[in-house]
Amino acid sequence: MKTSLNTPALRQRAGQFTQLIRHSAMVARTGQTHRPLLATRGQLGVTFIGHSSFFLQIGGLNVVIDPNFAPWLFVLKRLRNPGLRLQDLPPIDLVLVTHAHFDHLHRPSLRAIARQTRRERGHAPTLVVPHHVFDLVSDLGFSNVVELDWWNNYRQASVDVIHVPSRHWGARILKDSHRGYGGYVLRSGKHSVYHAGDTAYFDGFREIGRRLAPELALLPIGAYHPETFRTVHTSPADATRAFLDLKSRWMVPMHYGTFRLSHEPMDEPLQLLEQEALAAGIEDRVLVMDEGVTRFF
Repeated sequence: MKTSLNTPALRQRAGQFTQLIRHSAMVARTGQTHRPLLATRGQLGVTFIGHSSFFLQIGGLNVVIDPNFAPWLFVLKRLRNPGLRLQDLPPIDLVLVTHAHFDHLHRPSLRAIARQTRRERGHAPTLVVPHHVFDLVSDLGFSNVVELDWWNNYRQASVDVIHVPSRHWGARILKDSHRGYGGYVLRSGKHSVYHAGDTAYFDGFREIGRRLAPELALLPIGAYHPETFRTVHTSPADATRAFLDLKSRWMVPMHYGTFRLSHEPMDEPLQLLEQEALAAGIEDRVLVMDEGVTRFF
């Protein structure tokens, strides 16, 4: 028997998505672009590019996580400019992708980074992805593609990259839900950074904190409304709870303000995070980073 696609639930979902598209198209793009500052020996440098994209300088390596410089995601307009221009990145040693969703695995950005580094240095970076993502990135020009399962690690120079669990899903399209997903902890000397990727709140934060004790936690705070979205995304309250579970020293919020992926007001995530941080007594440990402005730890 054939199932009709013209159901009230699907019509409602289509209507909500149309609202997101219209809102994105009508809002002017904002945000300034900067040149990243380069770290000196022993520094941990963090530059927020926007959405979930970061440029990290750790252990003498240049690392990019979930790079996305797209002005549009299909029909969704980017509402905040990337904090830095792709061509202003130094040669990149290592690129990490947390999962296959289009806002995190952006093939044109990845290809451009591989091409630019190869042109400047003579060889392309290494790309680290979750398991069953290789086929999506094998043709982008990276010198090496490493697939990791949860709790497995890859080491390059003095930097260890550990792939850690999350509560999300990894499908690129509707029919390939077998793909891996998760976050990463990078460790080198006294420095360690946790990038959570996309995730809902789950007990795994406590385990990540216990096993790896990341100094700095990059945690998502947007795309939580309607309430059902919290099965795969953290709200500001969830992110605050996750930070307390991790017992990290610093929290940097991400996954807000760049693409309108859900129905909360665009400025609400940071407002609610400020309230949650004050209530938890951690307001001096939550660092809201401007796109493109490098901070050293």
